[in-house]
Amino acid sequence: MTENLNPFAIAQAQLDEAAKVLQLDPDMHAFLREPMREFHFSIPVRMDDGSTKTFKGFRVQYNDARGPAKGGIRFHPDETIDTVRALSAWMTWKTAVADIPLGGAKGGIICNPRELSQGELERLSRAYMRNIARYVGLFQDCPAPDVNTNPQIMAWMLDEYEILMGHREPGVITGKPLALGGSAGRGPATAMGGMYNIREAAKVLNIDLSSATAAIQGFGNVGSFAHKLITPMFGTKVVAVSDEFGGIYSADGLDFDTVADHLAKTGKVIDCPGTEPISNKDLLELEVDILIPAAIENQLTSKNAHNIKAKLIAELANGPTTPEADDVFNDKGIYIIPDFLCNSGGVTVSYFEMVQNGYQYYWDEDMVNQRLDHKMTKAFHAVHDMAQAKNVDTRVAAYLVAVSRVAEAVRLRGWV
Repeated sequence: MTENLNPFAIAQAQLDEAAKVLQLDPDMHAFLREPMREFHFSIPVRMDDGSTKTFKGFRVQYNDARGPAKGGIRFHPDETIDTVRALSAWMTWKTAVADIPLGGAKGGIICNPRELSQGELERLSRAYMRNIARYVGLFQDCPAPDVNTNPQIMAWMLDEYEILMGHREPGVITGKPLALGGSAGRGPATAMGGMYNIREAAKVLNIDLSSATAAIQGFGNVGSFAHKLITPMFGTKVVAVSDEFGGIYSADGLDFDTVADHLAKTGKVIDCPGTEPISNKDLLELEVDILIPAAIENQLTSKNAHNIKAKLIAELANGPTTPEADDVFNDKGIYIIPDFLCNSGGVTVSYFEMVQNGYQYYWDEDMVNQRLDHKMTKAFHAVHDMAQAKNVDTRVAAYLVAVSRVAEAVRLRGWV
């Protein structure tokens, strides 16, 4: 049978498995399988040459029983509504497993930002906000950056929202520049949260991180920060990294500054001095202690799962592993820190940003990281302990923790 790579079908299948273990009420199960609401937009944008191009945009609010919806906005040429639905579902479980009082949402525009000028990108960003403005707000739904979006794009969207509303509301958007109410520590937050999870996983697995090796697939914001952090924090040697153009390998370890400087000059990690080329496929199958998928969905599938040699997979990407690959990893005894646990540091610090915006007092980065560490450590052990208690894998355990929390809020509200 052909492996189903539809991300929303995968998200639903993962929920279905957890529902069986929880013996979830069928009506509750049916409610949690679908988004509460979603919006589709046609967005006309005046291009630099005077023509008008129409883009397709989405915003999905999956569930807001535990608090305002929360989730990023992606600009990608291959964006689909099913990807956005899946990501909004995972955001719902992510905020619940991190135990922050938010729900889950996601947004996206089908576009290639590399083909847009700065002016076109700004007009597209502002136009998207004009379409979603009536559905978002500090107490309704708070967007954030995601794939191919950044603090500058968030600043444009924030400004457009405040123009439309006629008042200041910095908490409507997170991941903003510091000068506009962003939080210290937000840039590295997703990777930093992953580091705290890796540290706790290494304790239960008896992995000595100071002598461990790691490979990182994806060298965007999350993957690059993972490389920047893991060696100084733990002494772990990163032997391979990759981006969409290919990867690099060095048995002696890759120096972050050298790779980052090369990337800044060339736009790619390949051909970095002192490294060997490696494909994304081969990077995933390296004999390393820690594999960090930090790119896109469906990278670990039934086709390559049997060849994965890592002891620990830390999923900093969303949805990198299919259910079929999960089965293989569980049989092989590979420990997985599931995506919506491992990468929940980003939304946790986004929540901290909302809190700081709300009372207009801002913490320094040490305070942010201290509070992030507390949240991530508590979340990791809630999932690990659930896996031990129920004799299930860590992904199912993460769902058990998250779904039970969301279902409780739904019941208390009287929705189901």
